[in-house]
Amino acid sequence: MNRLAVSGVVKSFGGTPVLRGVDLDVPAGSFTAILGPSGSGKTTLLRIIAGFERVDGGRVSVGDRLLDDGHRFVAPDERGIGYVSQEGSLFPHLNVEKNIAFGLPRAERKSAKVGQIMEMVGLAGLGRRFPHQLSGGQQQRVALARALAVEPQVVLLDEPFAGLDAALRASVRHDVRRILAEAGTTTVLVTHDQDEALSLADLVAVMGEGRIRQADRPQVLYEHPADPELARFVGDANLLVGTMEDGAVRTALGRHALAPGSPGGGPGTALVVLVRPEQVELVADPAEHLCAGRVADVEFYGHDTVVRVVPETDCGAPMVVARSAGGRVLAAGTRVGMVLRGPVLAWPAPAGGMGQPGADRAKITSP
Repeated sequence: MNRLAVSGVVKSFGGTPVLRGVDLDVPAGSFTAILGPSGSGKTTLLRIIAGFERVDGGRVSVGDRLLDDGHRFVAPDERGIGYVSQEGSLFPHLNVEKNIAFGLPRAERKSAKVGQIMEMVGLAGLGRRFPHQLSGGQQQRVALARALAVEPQVVLLDEPFAGLDAALRASVRHDVRRILAEAGTTTVLVTHDQDEALSLADLVAVMGEGRIRQADRPQVLYEHPADPELARFVGDANLLVGTMEDGAVRTALGRHALAPGSPGGGPGTALVVLVRPEQVELVADPAEHLCAGRVADVEFYGHDTVVRVVPETDCGAPMVVARSAGGRVLAAGTRVGMVLRGPVLAWPAPAGGMGQPGADRAKITSP
């Protein structure tokens, strides 16, 4: 079994805590993304799993095999873990075949195994090329093939797509996802890209303040974040002021049902209400609706359109973001009404108020 388990891991550098008791369970054969901003500790966690750093406390294991508990320690080259960095770290003086075969025993370096792996990752016929003769996507496939050649129990990906242009990044990351799924490899990806994490992973773990703040399936994490801060970090979010009212919630956009599992509160409780942009419908006749405003700016992506609206009155947020599938592009300054569709998630508002909820993404930071 190649289940990866991280339990109570702590790590400091120069007296500054970086990891403060990290717990993470990665099921065998799954693809898990660790999501967090720069400085959140996610790369430190990956390096501890790889064995490049040692824990100050806690434990790391794969299956029934203990890798590190602060006392017993298994060296990186004995862990059966493959590591793919952002740069790929290919040897420039070795061709593709020799880069892939580098970690294999000498007896296997000229075997059919290297050719089979090249075929699997889409590099057939490129074995004699050198890294500088490859595209960025091909270089990352070589790095992945090298990691898979030693038949690892776990593969760690440290932001491997960050250096690729947008079009290539989408193509390569889904190819890598497919290859790893076909190989049945337990995989952990570190990324700060929310879209990447949500679209690729079976499980997404959000890091902040040196801990895993929430770990769940992408859909659950998006639809049921644990708190408003996580809601703003995972995708775009409108956080509105609301009030609990007869089992529902009242906002400036109307009265709405509470989503199942919503913390909610008693009648009259002040709430922070999560409204995703795709729940906001913009209508041409604002006079008939509770909240009206003017279009501040529009981002057209072809498949959908993102519109930011500044309310004319107090609608519970200084700006509201709406997202619709394609359709008519509204001009800046257009006056529109706003209607909310579907149930909402809500939390009791903090005692000091909810500050500036707005529509911006919050940063989950660690000291």
